Amino acid sequence: MDDLREKPEEYWKEKLTPEQHHVVREKGTEPPFSGAYLHNKERGLYTCVACGQELFSSADKFDSGSGWPSFTQPADKVSVELRDDRSLGERRTEVVCSRCGGHLGHVFDDGPAPTGKRYCVNSLALGFQEKPEERS
Repeated sequence: MDDLREKPEEYWKEKLTPEQHHVVREKGTEPPFSGAYLHNKERGLYTCVACGQELFSSADKFDSGSGWPSFTQPADKVSVELRDDRSLGERRTEVVCSRCGGHLGHVFDDGPAPTGKRYCVNSLALGFQEKPEERS
C-alpha cells in the first residue's frame, strides 16, 4: 500500500469535502455541538474519514459535555499518534491517524475511568461502521 502521508494536497481535496479537508488536513475544528456523531448511540467502530482506518470503538465513547464525540481510548493503540501541539498559546496533545496523518482532535487527562483520558474528536474526521456485535 502506498504511503498516504506522501499524497499531495490535491489528492485530499478530491477525496474529502471542503469541511472535512479543513479539519483533517488543515487541523481545523468543527463548532461544538454540531457534529454528526456527537449523539450517536449505535454500536460499531469509528474510522478515519480520510483513509478508513479503525480508530475508536463505540464501547469507549462517552458524553463529556464538551460538544465533540469523546472516547476513553483508541480501538487499538497503534491506530493513533499523539503529537505536542502548542498552537493557540497553550500546550495540548494532538491526536492524528497513524495511517494518513490526518488531524482528529486532542486528548486530555480529564476523562473517566478506566483510562482517565478524553479523546476529543471532530465528527468531520470520522466515519462510522455499524457493528451490532461490538462490545458494549
